[in-house]
Parts: sequence; C-alpha cells; structure tokens
Amino acid sequence: MIKPEERFISNGQCYCGTWDNPETRTYCNVWDWDQLRMIKVKGTAKLFRPDEDVEVPILARFADYLSPEVRSVTVDDDGLITQVSTDPEEDDTPFMGYHPFSTVESLHDCQTIRYSKIQELGRLGPGVDLSLYYDEFQDAQKVAFKFSAFGKQRRLLMAWDELHLYKSLPQHPNIVSFDQVVLEDTESRVIGFTTKYITGGTFDNPNRPFRFEYLQQLTRLVDFLNLDLGIMHQDIAPRNLLIDPQTQKLLLFDFDFVAHGEKGLLDGRDDVIGVALTLYELITGDKQFEIIPHRDRNIDMVQDIPEWPRKRELDSDVSTFRNFLNEWIATRTGGNDMQRYLNAPNRLTWPDPPNTADFDAPPETPKTHRAKYGEAYWGAGGELRRDAVETGKYVFRWERPPQSRLRKPKRLRDSE
Repeated sequence: MIKPEERFISNGQCYCGTWDNPETRTYCNVWDWDQLRMIKVKGTAKLFRPDEDVEVPILARFADYLSPEVRSVTVDDDGLITQVSTDPEEDDTPFMGYHPFSTVESLHDCQTIRYSKIQELGRLGPGVDLSLYYDEFQDAQKVAFKFSAFGKQRRLLMAWDELHLYKSLPQHPNIVSFDQVVLEDTESRVIGFTTKYITGGTFDNPNRPFRFEYLQQLTRLVDFLNLDLGIMHQDIAPRNLLIDPQTQKLLLFDFDFVAHGEKGLLDGRDDVIGVALTLYELITGDKQFEIIPHRDRNIDMVQDIPEWPRKRELDSDVSTFRNFLNEWIATRTGGNDMQRYLNAPNRLTWPDPPNTADFDAPPETPKTHRAKYGEAYWGAGGELRRDAVETGKYVFRWERPPQSRLRKPKRLRDSE
C-alpha cells in the first residue's frame, strides 16, 4: 500500500490576489497517487498559507469518498467542504505524452504486454503497482509495474532512461530482472514496464538483518555499474535494496535517476557517497542525511562520526563493516575515478527519445498565468490534459478507484 505520507503531492498555493490578504481566493492542485487523479482544492488565503501545504491533510480526509467526476472542492476556513464541482475547466491535470511503440525502434527487441492484460493486486508506492498477468502457459506471474502518470516532461525523460537501462543491462544476480514493456491498448503507446516482483520488502524495514556479505555484494555491484558499464545509479538507499528469497543475494532496483556517462550526472549523487550513507543508515537507523540536499552531502559526514550505534541485527561487528567500507572507498576516491567511470570499457548507451507532435507544447502559455505572492508570473511550461484533448492529441487516462476498494482478480481468488 502507498504510504500515507507519499500519497499526495501538492503543486503549491496559487493566489488570485495578494497572499497576505486572508480573503484572497486561493486554490491548490493536489495529485493523488492512489487514484491517479488531480483534484483542485479551493478556499482563501486565511487557510492556505504560503508553502504550508495544509491542502494535503485536508484532502486526505475525504479523497476516497469523492465521485470520480469531481474536479474541484471548495472548503471553508476550517477545511470543511462547502461545494464540489465536476466542471472540466477546473481540471488542471498535466498532459503526459507517451511514445507510440512503432516509433521506438530501440525497444523493438523487448517483449510487450497490453495494459488490459495486467491485473492490479496492490499499490507498492507512487507510480509502482504489484500486478499479475498470465503467461503463454496460463501460469500467473507477479510483477512490479512501473509507470509515469504524473509530472512534467522531465519525468518522462527519466522514465525513458530507466526503461532503456533495464532492457540494456546484462543479467546480474544483484539487479532486479527486467520483464516486459507495457503498451496501452488503443494506440500501442509505451506507458511503462514490468520487472520481476521480489517478496519480503526492502531494507527500509529496520527489523531486517543485514549481513556483511550484502555489503560486499553491493560494493562489487557498484564497481561493475560504474567502472565496467559507465552507469551511475544515483539513488542508492535502503528503500532500493531487497533480498532475493531464492538466492539470498542482495538486489538493487529503481534506476529513476540513472546516468550514463556524463548524461544525467547530478551533484552529490555519486554512488560511492550513496553506499557510505546507506550503510550508516542501515546500521544506525539514523535518517538525518535524508533531509540534506544531495549537493551538500559528502562521505566525511558519516566517516567522521566516531561511533555508529547499532540499531539493526548484524552478523559481524560494526567495525568489520566500517573497515571494509573505508578500504573500498580508498579504491574509489582517487583522482582518476571519474575518468575510469567515463571511460568504462563496456559502457552502455541508448538513443534519445524520438521527437513527436505530442511533445510540441509551448514552454509558456496564457493558461499558466497566475498571481502568486501578489505578483503576476508565467508558470513553467507544460500542457494541460484538457488542452491536449482540444488539439487532438491522444490522451491516456489513468484514473482508478482508491485502493480501499480494490479486490483481487477472480481467477486468483478462485485458486486460493
């Protein structure tokens, strides 16, 4: 199930006047990862103060009970609903343009599956479902289905890179296996992909023991990705680490922020730093570095801490883990480490996304004109879904009931 704190994303407060006037009409667009829909919450500046995001807990109270046709809700200064609207003009859902499979030659060697053939079993997190399909032998296959239903074009570019990385990777015992490309049914557009589903949960669970061999496997894997394939994961963290119940080996997944060569490299997301901070958090349970911007993180933050209090079950002394980590870091932090990465002998590459009419929205349009903090400004580019419909673009609709109403597929229930 999607964690309550991860379910909603607010686009912030938009003021139809000055923000310090409590009577100024205000609205906030909130995305619901559970129902995959945007809901506009309207009220006054008295309730919606700048950057406080009170609209999220307000909407969370009643989101599961709103009709699918509702586009906006108006609340009083106590956060209670006074009005709902089904007017399509209130819908500020951003347009997400997906590439037709026929135009993406780089994926033509992948297996594909239609969206209608995938049955939802649960919601693992924002943009990731636990799903099921039946293969050619009519055997049930559980997979993780990853998709991009919300965000700007940057989100789709990240999804493009992650999908191409997965399909390009050689089989590896420490990487979750790629499965299939998911196509929507009407125009065969690429809307996501599936990977093998691994049971047991991630190392976000503090009760899961961590073995010394897992650290060894992780460092070898990072060396392989960085120095052999020229790939930087850039988001190594306990939440992205699993254990394969069949092999008892560590598994890395979620390549959202992957970089290949110089393309996509971000400050402070070096994988060596990621391993160091991850090991510290795994052992101590201390998440203080999560709130520090990546560009401000460095290895010394954890290496200079004299004692790492153990809060998780380990199979070796903390000193064993730390000594191994320090020795490995010494091999990776020499002056030529970046060159070794950029000149990786088996560097993976893939093409840029094809240009199509679906991605021709102007960077700024009158539709994005808003008044915020008392000053007019033009919003960053991005086309609204309702505008895309008017211009004849193909729109895939993701809306679905809340998970509280989700039922198991009949065939799966019958087999239990």
